[in-house]
Amino acid sequence: MLMVAGGWGQLWAEPQKAGIVGLGAASCQQFKDDVRSNPMVRRDYLAWAQGFMSGILLGRPPGVDEGLDLNPPTFGLISQLRFLEDHCAWNASMNFADAVEALYKRLRKEGKT
Repeated sequence: MLMVAGGWGQLWAEPQKAGIVGLGAASCQQFKDDVRSNPMVRRDYLAWAQGFMSGILLGRPPGVDEGLDLNPPTFGLISQLRFLEDHCAWNASMNFADAVEALYKRLRKEGKT
């Protein structure tokens, strides 16, 4: 944390969390409700998740997560969707984007097997 003092008082600089937009801004409860009312929306949420994880992967420093497969044959898209559904079932107040970050971490482990 950085503190700057001056004639105008103190200014605290804290890390900012990026604003999440799109389906990822929904809570896990909203995801569950949306899927319950329209099961086809699962595809839209999964597409958002894949795009978000691609963005995470592209933003990693050189040498980190290089070659990470976001759709490995041992943990394909259907398994990933089930992971998100299960994760959200246990964490309804969490944001869907947080569930996707947990999926990304799970895929990192998959790549190490």
